[in-house]
Amino acid sequence: MTHTFVLAPAGGRLPLRALRAWLLAWLLAAAALLLGLAGPPAAAQQLLPVPPLARVTDTAGALAPEAKRALDDKLAAFEKAHGSQVAVVIVPSTQPEPIEDYAHRIGEAWKIGRKGVGDGLLIVVAKDDRRVRIDVARALEGAIPDVAAKRVIRENIAPAFQRGDYAGGLNAGLDRLF
Repeated sequence: MTHTFVLAPAGGRLPLRALRAWLLAWLLAAAALLLGLAGPPAAAQQLLPVPPLARVTDTAGALAPEAKRALDDKLAAFEKAHGSQVAVVIVPSTQPEPIEDYAHRIGEAWKIGRKGVGDGLLIVVAKDDRRVRIDVARALEGAIPDVAAKRVIRENIAPAFQRGDYAGGLNAGLDRLF
């Protein structure tokens, strides 16, 4: 079965009224696009602010208070023993921004790691987006390359997250990284 779309009657000319309606529809559509009425562009949407500096930030409510405290204590002990700083940020979503860009903004603002050494590590979890990012500062790139970070996410963090165990996933991932 074929479908035919006819713009004009057999004579080849549109009646003046139909031509005006067609032209008005196109002009309104063009004006809506130019004025942004068709929806705000992604760049105009509000970006998620960088949270205040902390070892563990959970604005998504994924961690119980005691689990958050235990995770914070674990990160403090690691920093005391090895000097490297590690931070975990859990947000509901990073949209409209990709998780990579949000993690980079946090890293730039917080300057995680020892001054002059650059040995910080940041784990960002976007709970509702179902995304995890491990950002490694320059000094740790050799010890934790992107391939290793992705493997830790895939094999240690993600399985626990899929069960709803965010504290368990973060602890398993950190144990593997440490």
